[in-house]
Parts: sequence; C-alpha cells; structure tokens
Amino acid sequence: MKVSQILNNNVAIVSRGDNEVIVYAKGLAFRKKVGQVIHENEIEKTYVLDSNDMLEHFSYLLSHSDANHITLINQIIAYGEEKLSEQSNDYLSLTLLDHIEFALKRAAKGQFIRSPLTWEVKKFYPQHFDIGMYALNLINEQFQLTFPEDEAVSIALHFVNLQEDKNNLDETIRSMESLRDILSIIQYHFQIKLDEGSMNYMRLMTHLQYFIQRIMTKNSDEESDTILNEQIKLMYNDSFECVQKIRVYIQQKYACDLTVDEETYLMLHIHRVTNRSQKERT
Repeated sequence: MKVSQILNNNVAIVSRGDNEVIVYAKGLAFRKKVGQVIHENEIEKTYVLDSNDMLEHFSYLLSHSDANHITLINQIIAYGEEKLSEQSNDYLSLTLLDHIEFALKRAAKGQFIRSPLTWEVKKFYPQHFDIGMYALNLINEQFQLTFPEDEAVSIALHFVNLQEDKNNLDETIRSMESLRDILSIIQYHFQIKLDEGSMNYMRLMTHLQYFIQRIMTKNSDEESDTILNEQIKLMYNDSFECVQKIRVYIQQKYACDLTVDEETYLMLHIHRVTNRSQKERT
C-alpha cells in the first residue's frame, strides 16, 4: 500500500485499491515519504471509512492524538469485544477516541458531565456498563483522575450502539427514557417504591420493553378483547387510572394512543406489581 499522506510518526493515509484508508502503528510513518510502500505486517490498526468527510475528520483526530490514547482505546475495545462476543467496527474505535479525548480536556478543567441515563444503562445494559467501568478504571489509573461513573455510562452507550440488532443510539436512549418515565408514573400514582427484585417487577419490565418497542415502531396488534378490558377496569380501578396517565404520556411523546389490549395488559401488570408492594407496606 502506497503512502498518500503522512499525518504524524504513527499515522498515515494509504491507497488500498481505489480507496484510501488510515493506518496506525507506533513509529509506522517515521522516515516514510509519500509514494513509499507500507506493508501489512507493519500495521497495527487499519481504519476504513466510507466518506471523504469522515476520512478528513478522523485523520485530523488521529494526527493530533497521543499514541498512548490510541493504545488505551484498543485495550478498551478488545475488552468490549470479548465481553459482548461481538466484533467492533472502525467507527467505534474512532468515535470512542474522539469521546475520550474530549473527556480528558473537560477533566483538565474540572468539568464532569452528569448522565441522565445512569440507572437505565445499569439496569438494562449491565454488560455494557461493565465495559464502561473497565474503561473508566483504566482512564482514572492512567491519568490519575477521578471520573464519576456517569462517564462509564457515556462510554457504555458507544457499545450499546455497536450491536446490529439495536436501533440507532438516539432511539435506544429514547426507549430507556420512556421506560424510566412510565415506572415513575406508576410509583408516583400509587405512592410506593416498587420492589425491583420481585418476579412481578421483572414481568412488568419485560412487558414495558416490548410495549415501548411496539409504540416506537407503530406495530400494535389490531385485535382487541373489549369484554375483558371492561372487566379489568371494574376490578382494578386504581390501575386503570394509572394507565390513563401513561396514555397521556404516550400521546404527548409519541403522538399515538394505546390499543384496548395494551391498556388491558398494562392494567394487569400494574395491578400485580403494585398490589404486592402495597401489601408489603401494611
């Protein structure tokens, strides 16, 4: 592969077929010149990007990055790949590098960002949060810093977005926020704290995750059992009133309404989880 551009002693842009890619290794480009050849066995990491804008952006980033930072990123990603049993892509390496470089600049000024999703990521993505904590411990140790675990959440979200069967990161965050908000509505309505270790709570969580997914994709079952719905309303009026608050929330956030069956199942799950919690309080 012929060198197209030398970015620094460790990074160069090379021609590979009809495309240009970024290659990295410590000392890789030292004493190299444009037009000279870099062999595969000299390269530690190759970054393949699908647009000139991205190539330009990340070329600048890599050319101004400390080689130790890149080594750190490679270490984090290797741990994440093993943890998730999934191969990462080049964008993850580069966006994570971008994130951590900026985080280190913030830390130098004593600026630490609070994450509104700490609870959600811990709860629904424990493996990804573990990766974030692994990264955080490496960063704190290497740079003698004390980043809060909120930073681990931000790093974890990069790995959440990596998985192909997930929607994009914005939708993942929106889904987690909705789950948190609905749980808050339930707890506020009944003035209780739900037992997160109970089986009924786990069932409610599973139902809500699928419920929110259906709402976001507008993929709701058209069939409805109105007779059962009316019976449940009469039996569990408190749960019915709570679901009406959830209905308003869904209408405002997603501009759609609950189906009859969604209303019914929500009432049933809410009754089960709150009835148990209320009994334990008395």
